[in-house]
Amino acid sequence: MAKKIGILILVIFLSIILASVYGFLHNQISYSISTEYFTEFKFEQFWSVKYTLDFPRMSAGLIGIASTWWFGLLLGLIIGIVGMFQQNYKIMWKSSIGAIIRTLGIAIGIGIVGIVVGKFIISNLDTNWNLPAELNDRKSFLTAGTMHNFSYLGGIIGMIYGIIYQLKIKKASAQHRV
Repeated sequence: MAKKIGILILVIFLSIILASVYGFLHNQISYSISTEYFTEFKFEQFWSVKYTLDFPRMSAGLIGIASTWWFGLLLGLIIGIVGMFQQNYKIMWKSSIGAIIRTLGIAIGIGIVGIVVGKFIISNLDTNWNLPAELNDRKSFLTAGTMHNFSYLGGIIGMIYGIIYQLKIKKASAQHRV
């Protein structure tokens, strides 16, 4: 049991690190899509993260970390607890890491879908959304925003898939014991 608790702690820590790296890199991509998404929205939303004109990409990256570390904590906790039900610590480690990698892959994939949907569908809708008044590039702003929303959706879908993946490993492991 002590080894499983150690793995639980390691899974939580690893999930936080991976989610933070994902958030940092994700915001570098979305900053490239729309600087206005940050200058007109995210920098104001995350007033506690120091924004400077000298280092706007670093500020965007720090906002990415602030936006995702907590999801890594939640993911690690849930995936780690589900992993505790595995037959032994080796299977727990394998299933937990597999679930985290699958979650990350799904979040990345759905985030990319978000870019496509944002660029070709959402940004072309003629709606009266509550957007900042002085946008120079509305389409890019909406594309970056759609990418962000889809990435959160991808994280949730990925986590659900990761749990299912772990349960399948548990079932397969139990069938091999019989």
